[in-house]
Amino acid sequence: MTDRPADQADPRTTTGRVLVLLDGSRMSYAALQAAVGIAANTGADVLGVFVEELNQLRSAGYGFAREVGGSSGISRPLAAGDVEQRMQRLASEARRALAGAVASYGGRQSLSVARGHVIDEVLALAGPQDLLVLGRVGWSSEPGARLGSTAKGLVRRSRGRVLLWCESRAEPLGRVVVFLNDHHGANGRAVQATAEVVRHSHRPVTLLLGADSTVSADDLKGVAQDLGIQESELRVRSLPSTDPAVVAGILRQERAVELVLSRECTLLQEPGAERLLVALNLPVTVTP
Repeated sequence: MTDRPADQADPRTTTGRVLVLLDGSRMSYAALQAAVGIAANTGADVLGVFVEELNQLRSAGYGFAREVGGSSGISRPLAAGDVEQRMQRLASEARRALAGAVASYGGRQSLSVARGHVIDEVLALAGPQDLLVLGRVGWSSEPGARLGSTAKGLVRRSRGRVLLWCESRAEPLGRVVVFLNDHHGANGRAVQATAEVVRHSHRPVTLLLGADSTVSADDLKGVAQDLGIQESELRVRSLPSTDPAVVAGILRQERAVELVLSRECTLLQEPGAERLLVALNLPVTVTP
């Protein structure tokens, strides 16, 4: 259920927004800065999403429930009242952070506060034209340690684009890498998403192809036009293997600053897809 003023439009009826999942973690606030930067470039509205996790609230109702401090390691009772207060505090902090970030360029923003299961609540808000931005891990994990369960679920099930954000080292000569395969429609959506990235970053692009895929000179020219770059700024590389270590190595060779790939592509269909996303210390945009 979403806590929304009666006179506020249902966000599912609009399109082309930037949604950002805020959970109080440092990584979610890093994702907020990335989302605001994208919205400032595109003129999109920003919708922050804060979900009061129902399972956590329910577990606090049991007398034996305990929580362990992430840094102190101290175990203490998990009281329902304390959890409620903590969530209210985090929601207030998210509202202030969102308003402050968007105020820097004068855009429009709102915060949706919902109670339920995070994935379900986010999917109920995110439309097929929206971009969902979230940190790779949440408050319960160290950045880079693994791919959080929320991130995995939203990458698999979201109807629109998902940007898995992580803080990576700036690379002045870095490239945007887009993986293409034999699915024409999915390739088109991935190229379109890449075009939006390079339109504002002015970076060259590498096309990453599967071992059995090829691209003709005419197709290459068309892709460059779709991306809005010169053919000299477009490079093609073939993957000898979809092994996560091999893919990560090629991306390092390309000095990749962002990876764009379709949800339908072979890389994400492989059993080791999660290991690949974990191995990459760079933002990843997943398109329908």
